[in-house]
Amino acid sequence: MLPFLIVGGVGLAVLLISLIVGDIFDHFEIGDGAISGTALGIAAVVFGASGALTYTSNLDPVWAYVLAAALAVVAYLVAVLFVKRLTKSSDGVPTSAVGLSGVTRSTITPAGGEVSLDGPHEVERRLAYSDGTIAEGVRIRVVEHSGTRVKVVAE
Repeated sequence: MLPFLIVGGVGLAVLLISLIVGDIFDHFEIGDGAISGTALGIAAVVFGASGALTYTSNLDPVWAYVLAAALAVVAYLVAVLFVKRLTKSSDGVPTSAVGLSGVTRSTITPAGGEVSLDGPHEVERRLAYSDGTIAEGVRIRVVEHSGTRVKVVAE
């Protein structure tokens, strides 16, 4: 049962990293988007969870691995199809936030924080980081845009 828990835990970590930072495999440009960090994370979580469940149902361990692998492959394929469908339904090229100004909604550090930007397509808060600490409520300007996060400096 330990291998299922390890693979599921690693999958959960990859999934969380992909959701927070953005798809980590986009930077490698492998297979025109065929490898998705989100889909791999989902597949690993499904492998771990289904393997642990089938293993505890007193099946032969070989069947637990076979069923877990089959469900993980199905989960990966479904996730890739959904990611590709969402990408194709996008309204166009994502706009860059570089140059936009806004206000910090929490303290910004090199580790992170949140900002609200004044751009026409900016409705929600964005994750942000900076080289130094910027207090909450300070006017900022975006100097770099990476995935879903922005790097800001105080104005």
